[in-house]
Amino acid sequence: MMLWDDASLSADASLGNQCTWLWRGWRIRYTYLRPATITATQNPPILLIHGFGASLQQWRDNLVALSHHHPVYAIDLLGFGGSQKAATSFGTALWIEQVHDFWQIWIGRPMILLGHSLGALVALTATVTYPAMVEKLVMLTLPAARQELLSGWVETVSSKMEQWFSSPLLIRLIFQIFRQPGVIRKTLGGVYQISERVDDALVEQYVRPTRDRGAARTLCYLVRSRTTPQFAPATQQLIQRLQIPTLLLWGDADRVIPLTWGRQLPPLNDHITLIEIPAAGHCLYDEYPTRINNHVLDWLREN
Repeated sequence: MMLWDDASLSADASLGNQCTWLWRGWRIRYTYLRPATITATQNPPILLIHGFGASLQQWRDNLVALSHHHPVYAIDLLGFGGSQKAATSFGTALWIEQVHDFWQIWIGRPMILLGHSLGALVALTATVTYPAMVEKLVMLTLPAARQELLSGWVETVSSKMEQWFSSPLLIRLIFQIFRQPGVIRKTLGGVYQISERVDDALVEQYVRPTRDRGAARTLCYLVRSRTTPQFAPATQQLIQRLQIPTLLLWGDADRVIPLTWGRQLPPLNDHITLIEIPAAGHCLYDEYPTRINNHVLDWLREN
């Protein structure tokens, strides 16, 4: 496995030292921030994993605050952000191997995994698959697996519709429409509760990856992979297998993954602490970064 540690790829200090890692022949972007004190350096590292369509840049107001108390890393999952737009089948099985290999090479000691949405599902699956890797788990919302949402005739009808919608020609047409800054801004406006946070910098975070070579092709692979049961194990079964302290933060105004689903998870495992964030939407960590940072740090100290 070839590796290199590039010079910083961004002048934005809030994003730390952005570097490139060659993993299985694919370029992966990651960043790291070292604490200023020796005591904080000795605390367990935190690895942040973004959600679907996002990147490490969306942790813009979380990385520095967390790095005052822990070494902090963030990674772009293969196919997203600054990582390569690969032509391959996607799913949690692939991404947890990416996370595990990254941990082995760059971290090498028990860490805290912190994931949002799809990143939370990857973090959960990685924790269950490689328990020695994770000391504590933090999830900011958590999606259900496909097989938990669809069954019987509904699954049959949905599969046929998905086969049609996953046509490469149709996906490429949709890609050309939704990559437009105005469309992305409007879409994010329906996800965020605080409209001021949908600024030019956030829109550009989503627009920039669509300019990468192979981006439309990768979207075809992502859509097709997402419609298969193999994309991810059942979330509730994974939750039941957790053996470590786990924090679950959820915005009570989340329109993407409603809190009603989140409230079903803590009764499945006594290790889970659910904290509901008033007035927060799906991207709660970017809408209320100070509040989320404090919740995470306070919980880590208490545990």
